[in-house]
Amino acid sequence: MVLHCYCQFLGPLLLQEVKGNLLISIADFVTAMLIRATGQKLMLKCHQSLQFLNLSKLVEASGNVEAGNFASLVFLWNPLTIVTCVGSTTAPIDNLMAVLAIYGACSCLAPLAAFGWVIATHLSLYPAILIVPLILLLGHGPDAPPLKLFQQKNNSASGSSPSSHSHTKSTQTGIQIDYFSWRPVLHFLLWASIWSCYVLVLSSISLKGLGGLLEMFKKTHGFILTVVDLSPNIGVLWYFFAEVFDFFRNFFLIVFNMNILFMLLPLAIRLKHRPCFLAFVYLAISSMLKSYPSVGDSALYLGLLGLFANELAGMQFSFFLFCGYIGVSLLSPVMHNLWIWRGTGNANFYFATGIAYACLQTVLIVESVSTMLKYDRMLRKHITT
Repeated sequence: MVLHCYCQFLGPLLLQEVKGNLLISIADFVTAMLIRATGQKLMLKCHQSLQFLNLSKLVEASGNVEAGNFASLVFLWNPLTIVTCVGSTTAPIDNLMAVLAIYGACSCLAPLAAFGWVIATHLSLYPAILIVPLILLLGHGPDAPPLKLFQQKNNSASGSSPSSHSHTKSTQTGIQIDYFSWRPVLHFLLWASIWSCYVLVLSSISLKGLGGLLEMFKKTHGFILTVVDLSPNIGVLWYFFAEVFDFFRNFFLIVFNMNILFMLLPLAIRLKHRPCFLAFVYLAISSMLKSYPSVGDSALYLGLLGLFANELAGMQFSFFLFCGYIGVSLLSPVMHNLWIWRGTGNANFYFATGIAYACLQTVLIVESVSTMLKYDRMLRKHITT
């Protein structure tokens, strides 16, 4: 249904612009279908968890929105997705590999998850941080309420102390508690090593006589980490490193590159029971802090945001964020044209839209995480009452 609507209304427009970009268009369609399949698995796990917790009212409420269909529609009809497709960028390929890794981990297909993660990391480096939610997905399974809620429900149903059933995986009341399993994780790491070796061998063969792997890493990942090209983009690092003194450049390179890593562990500890949502947060953070961001990065995490439409229904500032994204999307090309082509503006005009864009992403991340934690507290309140 999603593909039918997309092809019927938007297909003729895209065919005129994307005649030679069939691969890019197919990548977007496949990404949308993988997001839809992931959403269906999340909905199934959510319904099972809520039924185990005897929260039938919440099951009926969450059934009002099919998260998979909604997320795929958001991704396909997102103007940012259409722009990346028409612009013939390689961002759809990067997005496809990242979503493929998430889908593979959500389906407990370690080889598929490892393949998507290795290729995504090879193409754009930043998806390497997805290894944390992928491991949690393979070990714990898809998103579910916190483990303490199942244990609390088990203890209240059996009338025993928490310590007496701390190692059980199932209860007499039918509530199943999923503990971390290392077997699929080790399987994933093994396949990730195999795919990595395979990619490196192929790259070494293809780059023979052109400098080898060291030159490849220098021109790709090294280029990303050192922020050599200061051409204007929708991020903020280009302006900062254009103004900073060369003496402090290496210091701030370390600070900005490590800033992403500093957020991984706290978020993983707090959201370990929701690995798919954690993957969305990681992708949004990397899109905000990466050295060369693109609108394709925003198209991906906004599509994944639709997977949690039921849990984030009470998110504040949603209308403000919606208007803000529209405003930045319209003003950014205008300011770029005034500065670069017409010469009637300056760098501050365009940089202001970049600052506004970064602020919007920050508000989106903070509000989405806060709303998800409120949703978990609401579940705990329903169980205790």
